[in-house]
Amino acid sequence: MDDVGIIGFGRFGKVLLSILEKGFTVSVYDPKVEDLSNNVNFQDLDYVLKQKTIFISVPICHFESVIKNISPKLSKGQTIIDVCSVKIYPLDVMIDNLEKSIGIIGTHPMFGPDSFQSNKRLKMMMNNTRDTNKQYRFWKQYFNDQGIQTLEMSAQEHDLKASKTQGVTHFLGRMLKEFGIQKTTIDTQGFRDLINLVDQTCNDSWELFQDLQLYNPYTKEMIKNLKKATKKIDKQLNN
Repeated sequence: MDDVGIIGFGRFGKVLLSILEKGFTVSVYDPKVEDLSNNVNFQDLDYVLKQKTIFISVPICHFESVIKNISPKLSKGQTIIDVCSVKIYPLDVMIDNLEKSIGIIGTHPMFGPDSFQSNKRLKMMMNNTRDTNKQYRFWKQYFNDQGIQTLEMSAQEHDLKASKTQGVTHFLGRMLKEFGIQKTTIDTQGFRDLINLVDQTCNDSWELFQDLQLYNPYTKEMIKNLKKATKKIDKQLNN
């Protein structure tokens, strides 16, 4: 069985491990993990960086520093796969900092730790960024074999669509939490859906929410349009 590596073992790193360990021996590195007593194959960074394929599962705001740190330690024939929720930024960082002999595959799993178990229609965006080592087709098939539908698109198309879907979802979830939305004894199903939205989005860290909004170049326009829509509806009511 081949080995693969994961750098970063936060909430999504654990989901990624559960997907990959069905076909591989997985080595994991995360300097912040203190509990090493479970069944995870934790290794030091040098060991993980020897693997043929390495997944980067770190917060977007730390992504560039991680790539710059590991770049000099990589060797010809390796492939780096990111799982960031935005795509233009991490792909640019990898293209600018990784040698051309290093393969690059961009992915965004369209599910998270809370939706992975319950979601029966898992999807993953993929981008064949620089398939130097002919690994893209293999990984596309592997994810399909795990019941994950793969969708190929450019980084620009992804970020535009994500700003209007994931970006809106997380923004509204945080806004409703700030508003103070709470369960009542007369909740309708629609209201319960809103409560679930808050629970799901706010269960993720503020760091993830901030990264989703700040590292996607299209979210500023999305937020501006949301504010315009709110003012328009308010004006119609007042009229």
